[in-house]
Amino acid sequence: MTNIQFAKRLQPLQSNVFADMDRAKALALAAGQQLIDLSLGSSDLPAEAHVIEAIAQSLGDPTTHGYLLFNGTQGFREAAANWYEQKFGIRVDPQTEVLPLIGSQEGTAHLPLALLNPGDFALLLDPGYPSHAGGVYLASGQIYPMPLRAENGFLPVFADIPAPVLAQSRMMVLSYPHNPTAAIAPLSFFQEAVAFCQQHNLALVHDFPYVDLVFAETGDSGLGTGNEFSQYPIHNTQSLAPSILQADLEKNISIEFFTLSKSYNMGGFRIGYAIGNAQLINALRQVKAAVDFNQYRGILNGAIAALSGSQIGVKTAVATFQQRRDAFIAALHRIGWNVPTPHATMYIWAKLPSAWSQNSIEFCTQLVKQTGVAASPGAGFGKSGEGYVRFALVHEPSLLETAVERMAKFLN
Repeated sequence: MTNIQFAKRLQPLQSNVFADMDRAKALALAAGQQLIDLSLGSSDLPAEAHVIEAIAQSLGDPTTHGYLLFNGTQGFREAAANWYEQKFGIRVDPQTEVLPLIGSQEGTAHLPLALLNPGDFALLLDPGYPSHAGGVYLASGQIYPMPLRAENGFLPVFADIPAPVLAQSRMMVLSYPHNPTAAIAPLSFFQEAVAFCQQHNLALVHDFPYVDLVFAETGDSGLGTGNEFSQYPIHNTQSLAPSILQADLEKNISIEFFTLSKSYNMGGFRIGYAIGNAQLINALRQVKAAVDFNQYRGILNGAIAALSGSQIGVKTAVATFQQRRDAFIAALHRIGWNVPTPHATMYIWAKLPSAWSQNSIEFCTQLVKQTGVAASPGAGFGKSGEGYVRFALVHEPSLLETAVERMAKFLN
């Protein structure tokens, strides 16, 4: 048999947190465990009826069955631009400043191909979402991880980045509300990031899938006032996370990625978009043109209905995840696991008990093996994620409480 030689860029991609946990879940199921899967942030809520109806009506229209080129996405780009302007008050040109994507992950993975030459650095959050690193590896770039620590509100410290790294850097990737830590960044931090990136000639990339999943805390929300919750300082008092373009009003260096997977429960439809600097949008469009056409037009019609129609479903989804968060945190506190209450996303970022503090992968492997509860090990999101575990709130409160009861027996 011929010995096929593969590119070195594939070596860092041989394993990732989701693939590793997928194997562990399969083994647990084969052993007879009843699985409660909290490892993947895939919403279990349904897409809204008016979205499904728009897609269904498209299926019967044969004009939607062919290839869809850029000009054919005009209606979707206008809907995305209008949605953004209504939410953030910033005008967007749908022709030059919006690009449809097959989910925001496609955009963050492809953009390094447009920005990095082999050996160039990308500045990434650590811990951070795995596809951010994957895109850099595919572009034969280098990664400089910016550590996120609880004492800093899980925000990176730009002054800690070495000058030689900055001299070789071409892009910085941020993502707030943050996966996996659930931290929120204030507009002042984004303003600092914009100034820093302008000073060092960096493209500023903001992955923004949790734009809507921010909880408006009212009354006695269980947030507490003592040190117990200092891990999650409330930077935003509004139920709206800031956009990077609010700190870069002229769109000089920034591009922002959005998805309909979280706010509109359309993860399986693979629809997202980028908004930002026209040159960055055009460069990403050139990469996309080499690897794919766009989605089926019917999916874009559904996305238009989602962005331009009633937003009651978004508010319902946010309220649902807030209810689940409260139930899960309360259950963890009852068993003595004093995890801070996050103010955004669909995740709980929990510091592991001391016995497991340096082996999150083994913790998650044994947890699913012995209890059927699947979680994501913090180490899978980067070196600075070690010592933590991420739980996704993708089940009803009663099942989340059952998961905690199983974990209590495991921990004891």
